[in-house]
Amino acid sequence: MTQSIRWLQDEIADRMLQKLDIVKLEVKDVLVIPDFPGSYARFLTKRFQGICFHSAPEAELSGFDLLKFRMTRFWNSSLKSTPLVSLDDYKKTGRINLPDNSVDLVFSILFIQDLADPKHFLQECWRVLKEGGLLTLSYLGPDTAKELRSEDLAQQFPLKKLASPWDMHDMGDALLGERFSDPVMDMEFLNLDYESDAVLWTDVIALNLLSAEGRNSTPSAQLPKKLTLEVVYGHAWALGKHLAKAQDHVAYIDPNQIGRKTRSDSA
Repeated sequence: MTQSIRWLQDEIADRMLQKLDIVKLEVKDVLVIPDFPGSYARFLTKRFQGICFHSAPEAELSGFDLLKFRMTRFWNSSLKSTPLVSLDDYKKTGRINLPDNSVDLVFSILFIQDLADPKHFLQECWRVLKEGGLLTLSYLGPDTAKELRSEDLAQQFPLKKLASPWDMHDMGDALLGERFSDPVMDMEFLNLDYESDAVLWTDVIALNLLSAEGRNSTPSAQLPKKLTLEVVYGHAWALGKHLAKAQDHVAYIDPNQIGRKTRSDSA
């Protein structure tokens, strides 16, 4: 996403924080992926005082902006200097460069719709979360920009399919499949109204909805005056990390983790 859609990132992050108000969680380390210079960092540090940020900044940040970003996160956190998590490295290697069981909260904003393999991302979140940690996420669902997917407009404006066109039920099932506990999912539609075709087209590009050839094209036909965004929210807990992964619907437990209870009465 680009600067032109920064307001949307701030708005969705704010709504995610509101949903966290009812969650009881002690947080010392938080991974924000992707991270961008939004106002939500201030609210996270106010809610969870003394937290340490592990940030995965947007790839577009470079030079002075990246330095300013790093310093802002440093002073907003518990003054611990932590290396930045690289989004580019994750996309190349499929690994979040953090140790196992290292964060209490993963805060992921409008990211999953661009991933070809969101299940692997969930697996990485499970790996880096501590026992009892929380994953909270948001992403664009399959009905996003449905106004541009009509047969007539689709021929003129080559939109690409979302890399992971999952609705909230798909994500809930995937979270359970990756051993997360008590997933809570909800969804809402945001309706954006436009007076200018140019502004709508800029937002479509910023939302990364166009195919490669579409990004270089200029719309010649009348565009709709409205754009619908399907925003999916969810959170789930990392519990029972010491248990072996279930196979064929059977959970395997290390015998050393089974406590022995003795009876006081005689048989």
